[in-house]
Amino acid sequence: MVNVNLKLKQYQDAIDESNIVSKTDVNGIITFANDEFCKISGYNRNELIGKNHNIIRHPDVEKSVFENLWRTILSKKVYKGIIKNRAKNGHEFYLNATIIPILDTNGDIEEFVAIRHDVTDVILLNQKLLETQTQLKNLNDSLEQRVAEQTKELLNINKNLHNIIDQEVRKNEEKSKFIFQQSRLVSMGEMIGNIAHQWRQPLNELSINLFTLKENVSNSNKFEQIYNHSKTIIKSMSKTIDDFMNFFKADKKREVFLLKESIDHALFITKRTLTNENIQIKISNLEDVYILGYKSELTQVILNLINNSKDVLKNLNKSEKIIEIKLNTDENDIILKIIDNSDGIKEELLSKIFEPYFTTKHPSSGTGLGLYMSKMIIDGMGGSIKAINVDNGACFEIKLKKGNL
Repeated sequence: MVNVNLKLKQYQDAIDESNIVSKTDVNGIITFANDEFCKISGYNRNELIGKNHNIIRHPDVEKSVFENLWRTILSKKVYKGIIKNRAKNGHEFYLNATIIPILDTNGDIEEFVAIRHDVTDVILLNQKLLETQTQLKNLNDSLEQRVAEQTKELLNINKNLHNIIDQEVRKNEEKSKFIFQQSRLVSMGEMIGNIAHQWRQPLNELSINLFTLKENVSNSNKFEQIYNHSKTIIKSMSKTIDDFMNFFKADKKREVFLLKESIDHALFITKRTLTNENIQIKISNLEDVYILGYKSELTQVILNLINNSKDVLKNLNKSEKIIEIKLNTDENDIILKIIDNSDGIKEELLSKIFEPYFTTKHPSSGTGLGLYMSKMIIDGMGGSIKAINVDNGACFEIKLKKGNL
């Protein structure tokens, strides 16, 4: 009998030390509270004993919750549930409670024992997750509205451009071929196709982020990092629409900017996908060089060239897949090289890759306008772009004039 009582005492101590424990009489008056109960509630034992258990009741909890609780335990059944409570200092906390009716020898309820554990961190993290999901949904809804608005503006721009093109054709027959190319390029279908082409990379980034978000939901620091990265990508996607519109505006102005900023922006967008494809980025001589031109458009060119290399490298069976960005300068010019180890470009294709609608990819992977538009952008900045083969790879070389602050 002594051994049985000793074991029971040990069991009781184990429960008492590892849980939040209290006892009440049949009217809900507290008759016992362990140290953990006092600690989380902020009340000392003298303040709790003899008081109704609703001393820690939070006013936000619906009356029906407690009606169900009492109905369950008064019917001599065990109640289980998560309940929001309020500490002495007003701080809220959540407890996962198991309340057990204790019966006397006649089968009547003698008292209630409540064993609880703190789940506040889990509940608050779930609440934050729901809030973040709502914010992401609102961002997505806002983005969809922005796309609709910009699409309407693009239709108007397209209509105006077609009118201008028709007038120019009548004025100068020698320009008819160029104007015809322009009309095809700025037609609505091609414009949307180019926007979709620029969005494939950030959409893939968001897909990876959402998967990583699910895997790291319990890590609040990782959660915030992924959430902020996703917001930056969404803003960049929205800005892409503006960049495509600005490309055809006659009144756009050149600006002096750091070449490094355009490179960094392109690498930020592609970083996660390149990592997932086991593609290394190597950067050489990336000094602070200013150029005169269109910053957002140059970012699109660099992004397009990196994506082209990535699309080729990911399908190759190589132990090392490398994209290298090199910068050389002289007194007046800068030369930016983007080099990969993809085995190069077929010689018969080198003279064609900057032609409109020329592509070696499957039709679902692009419109064939990426390199053509890249060349137009660089030409518009007074520079040049060419493709050459180097040892075991391809190299795109961009030459631009330096800018002065």
